Amino acid sequence: MSGPALELSSLRVSYGGIAAVKDVSLSVQRGEIVSLIGANGAGKSSVLKAIVQLVPHAAGSVRVLGKDVRGLASHRVVELGVALVPEGRAIFGNLSVRENLLLGAFLNRDAAAIERNRARSVQLFPRLGERMDQNAGTLSGGEQQMLAIARALMADPKLILLDEPSLGLAPNLVTQIFESIVEIAQSGITILLVEQNTRLALQVAQRAYVLVTGEVALSGESAELRDDPRIREAYLGEAIEA
Repeated sequence: MSGPALELSSLRVSYGGIAAVKDVSLSVQRGEIVSLIGANGAGKSSVLKAIVQLVPHAAGSVRVLGKDVRGLASHRVVELGVALVPEGRAIFGNLSVRENLLLGAFLNRDAAAIERNRARSVQLFPRLGERMDQNAGTLSGGEQQMLAIARALMADPKLILLDEPSLGLAPNLVTQIFESIVEIAQSGITILLVEQNTRLALQVAQRAYVLVTGEVALSGESAELRDDPRIREAYLGEAIEA
């Protein structure tokens, strides 16, 4: 199948008359990691929620794997091959690791495929294999993030939306999580990454879009953006001499 995995055209999202996303257009090619960066409140999470129809579009279109998803129920978007790993992980703390993983496969009726995806998740995150019967609420923050990503993989997605995967994690765990993100992309899964750690986001993504107050202010190859004085000063904490 040809064409982008994801294409947004003039997307607008409003909350009670307040525009959170204003005419955002972007595309993610199949197999790419593309990052969406920007300050808190820039509209990054609203873009992800609009893709999976958790918030309605005020205007514009979202095409996932060639299909316009506007007006679809969220589970129908998941059926197309989209999985969201939300900010804050949203794991079910009173359920076991195994039960959380099985919830990620709720649309799959193929027992063999479910087991293959579970094995793939354990291979990617061996700690989860050691904690299958442990309540997810007792896991560390890093382990919960691993579980959230693994749960998304259980849906056998073609496109994963990752919202702030490094949030609140120790540096060594951030490194491990991002190594896993690269490995997932290398397996052929497309990734749209929302991440406040701009330096890390630009290291793993091929391309990036910069959101400022709900609008795309800059976009381009990650290597070019890393050298852009505006990015270096605003997001990488580097002082640029006049």
